[in-house]
Amino acid sequence: MELTASERHRLKKMAYGHKTPHQARQRATIVLLAARGRGNARIAAENRLHVDTVRRWRGRFAAGRMPALDDRKRSGRPPTFTALQTAEVKALACQLPTESGAPLSRWSCPELAREAVTQAITDTISASTVRRWLKDDALKPWQHRSWIFIRDPNFRATAQRVLDLYARIFDGAPLGEDEYVISADEKTSIQARCRCHPTLAPGQARAMRVNHTYGRGGALAYLAAYDIHRAEVFGRCEQTTGIAPFMKLVEQVMTSEPYANAKRVFFIVDNGSSHRGKSAIDRLAARFPNAVLVHTPVHASWLNQIEIFFSIVQRKVVTPNDFTDLDQVRDRLRRFEGRYNATRSSRSSGSSPPPTWTICWPDSTGTQSPTYRKNPPRHSQHDQPPKDFRSRPLSSPGTAGPGGTALWRRPVRQARDKTAECRPEPYRPQPRGSDVPAQPSAPGTAAVGRGRPAPGLSTADVPTAARHGGPPNAQDR
Repeated sequence: MELTASERHRLKKMAYGHKTPHQARQRATIVLLAARGRGNARIAAENRLHVDTVRRWRGRFAAGRMPALDDRKRSGRPPTFTALQTAEVKALACQLPTESGAPLSRWSCPELAREAVTQAITDTISASTVRRWLKDDALKPWQHRSWIFIRDPNFRATAQRVLDLYARIFDGAPLGEDEYVISADEKTSIQARCRCHPTLAPGQARAMRVNHTYGRGGALAYLAAYDIHRAEVFGRCEQTTGIAPFMKLVEQVMTSEPYANAKRVFFIVDNGSSHRGKSAIDRLAARFPNAVLVHTPVHASWLNQIEIFFSIVQRKVVTPNDFTDLDQVRDRLRRFEGRYNATRSSRSSGSSPPPTWTICWPDSTGTQSPTYRKNPPRHSQHDQPPKDFRSRPLSSPGTAGPGGTALWRRPVRQARDKTAECRPEPYRPQPRGSDVPAQPSAPGTAAVGRGRPAPGLSTADVPTAARHGGPPNAQDR
């Protein structure tokens, strides 16, 4: 048997490789020994193989060369389920349970397996088999997502007007220095839940513990107005929402500087009953001539920036809800406003470029619903900003992307070498009979380790057993 240079090189790598499977190593060894002119019986005896095994792989290599050393395809176990049964189960997963008459809201793998047996698709099937079939086609019938149609016929124009105000533009003209944009809304039903047992503070490997049983102490409404570009919050607590409480909030803003003497102050609100329609616009203009009320599209209150502040309040102030009474709720909300406004210099975007918004339509015809994206990235970003990133600086020195667009960057965490803090000084034994003193690990400390004398001692002053770990000799005794 003759081998080419490339075949010999590959066979040697297979025969002597440390990570080569045992079967491949045996087959390569058989071929290499056969190329040296050895007979089948001798190869079988040297490698403790049957002569038929040597004959088989020697013949296969002679017929098919290197590819013939791989295992041939096997039929395997006959399939338990047919392709038709697999398709029927997948089709069942793509239907609503009500269409099959099952009293379920959504499918799960065990329920699909039971329904397949009920509908006589198969005699028996396990949930793991159904899960494996669904995974092949990325089917997850147990998940669901909600959606809503755009009901406002003027959605694009109305939303564009709001987004232009965020960029300090109104009717195609930039806003002046004495013009401001306020986002206002109400957060309803903030309850005072008095827990029956005190809340326990967190500890080591223990989260904060809040008692589930509580007594109701009433509820109130929290009204807030947020200056988009100055990052300042004005808030008040009322017993309920309505026209009168909302006008009190507007008066609280408009009677303070710089809004009292401003040229125009734009109030962005949703279509709630407290400030809905043309009547709310006229009522605000009659009370404050320099105030302009701007509505978001119907069912699009998510465009209102005050909702971000309400989310922060819910996560940092209200949850977990443990208040003795409503006075404690009012006091905490009022103190959080002061805390939030005290740090507004780190969130204000007055010296930064305004946020950019892009309306992305799914197709070129513009017939489908649009998608609004704030600060669309100009390149792929793998890091995600924190949840309340809009309340943080939109840009900072050294973090602006192309065109001045603010990009969020995850802070770089410096690697800490924990082993350097507890790594002992390596022990270096001295030659036998040497008078050179061993160096301690630190000045003023005794050396650690067998055979390492303290400062000021030489190895001659240390017994042999202490230096070498062996039995003491006669002179040491």
